[in-house]
Amino acid sequence: MPPSNTRSEFGSSPSRSPRGEQLRRATGHAPATVLHLPMSLVTVSIQIAAPPADVWELVMDPDRLCDWVTVHRALHHADDGPPRVGYRMDQQIHLRGVSVEVHWKLVDCRPGERAVWEGRGPARSRARTEYILSSGQDGGTRFDYNNEFHAPFGPIGAIVSRALVGGIPEREANHTLERLRALLEPVSK
Repeated sequence: MPPSNTRSEFGSSPSRSPRGEQLRRATGHAPATVLHLPMSLVTVSIQIAAPPADVWELVMDPDRLCDWVTVHRALHHADDGPPRVGYRMDQQIHLRGVSVEVHWKLVDCRPGERAVWEGRGPARSRARTEYILSSGQDGGTRFDYNNEFHAPFGPIGAIVSRALVGGIPEREANHTLERLRALLEPVSK
């Protein structure tokens, strides 16, 4: 059987890996390509009339999650000290009548610019949340929020999760960013 031209989402061809070549020689078939696509991908942005340093200070303070994250219910643990790669926190979130605990680890931290959190939830579910801050209009901040949720139990779990959650993540993300903006922008009278 000729080599597979299928490429994974990361651009590599599993059939060209050393293990893939071994399997091809032993079985005469290319190994199956398994793509781990996100069940849910949410990307939202907002313009905030506050400098990036102020936005960063608020979004990276675990004790302030209750002030702006709409699905946040409780902070069970947060490491001491400033956010840094390896920083951990355990958060309880609530969505569609269900509360779950997510164990977060900060895997990328560029103060004032970018933070990437990787989370583990129940039943081997995973999430990845990214905050990107950039200088915006009139000294303000453009805040980009990206969230990937990987459902447990493969394709069946993804179908069940999609049916239960629907368009809620994007609506919640937009409400969350509106709350963030309200905390940081002065009220004009």
